[in-house]
Amino acid sequence: MLVQKTHALHDDCWSLVEVYQHLALERCLEDHESVVEVQATWPVGGDSRFVFRKNYAKYELFKSSPQSLFPEVMVSSCLDAADKGMSHSELIQNVLNSGSCPEIQGFLNMKEVGRKMWKRFYFSLRRSGLYYSTKGTSKDPRHLQYCADVNESNIYYITQGKKQYSPPTEYGFCIKPFKARSGVKGLKLFCSEDEQSRTCWMAAFRLFKYGIQLYRNYQQCQARQREPTWIGGMPLRSVSDNTLVAMDFSGCMGRVIENPNEALTVALEEAQAWRKKTNHRYSLPTPFQSSPLSAAIHRTQPWFHGHISREDTQRLIIQQGLVDGVFLVRESQRNPKGFVLSLCHLQKVKHYLILPSEEDGHLYYTMDDGQTRFADLIQLVEFHQINRGILPCKLKHYCTCVAL
Repeated sequence: MLVQKTHALHDDCWSLVEVYQHLALERCLEDHESVVEVQATWPVGGDSRFVFRKNYAKYELFKSSPQSLFPEVMVSSCLDAADKGMSHSELIQNVLNSGSCPEIQGFLNMKEVGRKMWKRFYFSLRRSGLYYSTKGTSKDPRHLQYCADVNESNIYYITQGKKQYSPPTEYGFCIKPFKARSGVKGLKLFCSEDEQSRTCWMAAFRLFKYGIQLYRNYQQCQARQREPTWIGGMPLRSVSDNTLVAMDFSGCMGRVIENPNEALTVALEEAQAWRKKTNHRYSLPTPFQSSPLSAAIHRTQPWFHGHISREDTQRLIIQQGLVDGVFLVRESQRNPKGFVLSLCHLQKVKHYLILPSEEDGHLYYTMDDGQTRFADLIQLVEFHQINRGILPCKLKHYCTCVAL
């Protein structure tokens, strides 16, 4: 309903986010959750609110490889599976299909509200709850201390909580019991060593809490995607859903190439022509005279975010999901004439400087000292949506400014 009301491109990445500003906490609501019931848990007169925005990691649980979400060292059943001849990938896939989840284990830093110090413990996440060991990595029942109830709590990202909670790392999350309606009382604060382990803990928590319902949500979302969405007489399509098609402009009119083999051949030929060597440099086939319009046309694009800081870029991409290919373009803070392409790869945000240059009256943009030249930023982005180039992955999902 919100997608249609805001005339947004229809895909499975839009999410309703519950935000506790004073606690620096937020989480994406699951598709089956009742907004009214969630809102009823908010304190009267508080600053809690809903935000409608993109989250490309929403269903990454069912899209990415199991190893990327559940590292082998954190899944306790892997040793038993190996003894039975089952690979790590097969084990995780079996978990997703059955709706159950093996025990997740590993070290976390924990801080209970009201205490000043963070302490490092060995944790185990099971169907019955979250436990930590009071004696090293021992999982003996005598040494396990009950920490949190999965079914009576929600899990949140900690956002900009460095001053408020002083975590030892930036990869923080929080388990908030339903009964903790206001203030920080009852909150369980955690932080992991890296983004991959935080993602693993939070994904496993969702699996334990909702089970097979998560997969049903994903299936229903995919079914809606296959239904035509008509607004204003035209179907809406998303850039995230392979809207780029192969075209042939060799004749008088352009045509869509429907044969996959022909499309592959054309792509290879175009890539070779694009990077055709000229005077030991690679250049565009037909550079044109720069104009004020070509120099500013990128400002109309949804992936361009203007003058935002590196820190705000990190926060924005994290909010919209640390999925390979999530990107944005912004103005460089250090180089007044340059731009920066910020791209997520392997759950890390990397930044690539784009510099303008002029040669023989022709303006071009480059990320590799002129080895590959582009007439404008739009051409640069569109090229890297189809070709990886010097980047670690293709540009897949632009980071949108829309948040309602």
